[in-house]
Amino acid sequence: MTAKLDYSWNLRKVMADRGMFSTTDLRPLLVERGIVLSASQVYRLVVDKPERLNLKVLVALMDILDCQMTDLVEPIAARAAKPRKAASGSGGDTVAGGLGTLRPKRARIVPE
Repeated sequence: MTAKLDYSWNLRKVMADRGMFSTTDLRPLLVERGIVLSASQVYRLVVDKPERLNLKVLVALMDILDCQMTDLVEPIAARAAKPRKAASGSGGDTVAGGLGTLRPKRARIVPE
C-alpha cells in the first residue's frame, strides 16, 4: 500500500519570522509583483491551508519573504485512518442478530 502524503502550510510562521504579523501587510507587496487578491483571499491564503495555489502567487510569496518553497510547503506523511471499533455491547461472542450476550426479557403483566 502506498503512503498517503499531505503537507504543512507554513506561510503564517514564515511571515512572523520576518516580522509580518498582519495579512494587510502582505497585500500591497503582492500588488507590487502583479498579484491582485482581495483582502479576504489574502487572509485565507495566510490562515488556511490552500488546496490549490497559483505558481505565480507562490513565487511572489517566496520573493516577498526571501524564502524557499520548502520553507512555505513542508511535505508530511498523512496519518493512517484508525480502524473503527464495533459498537459497544457486541463483543467477540456475538450471536446471530448482532445482540451478543444480551437478550430481551419478556414483560410480565401482573393483574391487580
